[in-house]
Amino acid sequence: MDEPRIKVYGSAGEITIAANATGLRDLAERLLGLADPELRDGYHEHLEGGINLEDGSISLILARDDKL
Repeated sequence: MDEPRIKVYGSAGEITIAANATGLRDLAERLLGLADPELRDGYHEHLEGGINLEDGSISLILARDDKL
């Protein structure tokens, strides 16, 4: 299986998350994890360019907000 590759880029009015199939599965697993009933409101994950995301990506925070 390929290594997950995810890139996040955009402007003030639009954000794009582009990924290979493995990267899309990785994001889906992260989102499913945030939806786990055992987690509480406010749980979040930081994804950073050059670490979890491709170089040149803007940072992405996935957050659980049960008030929404």
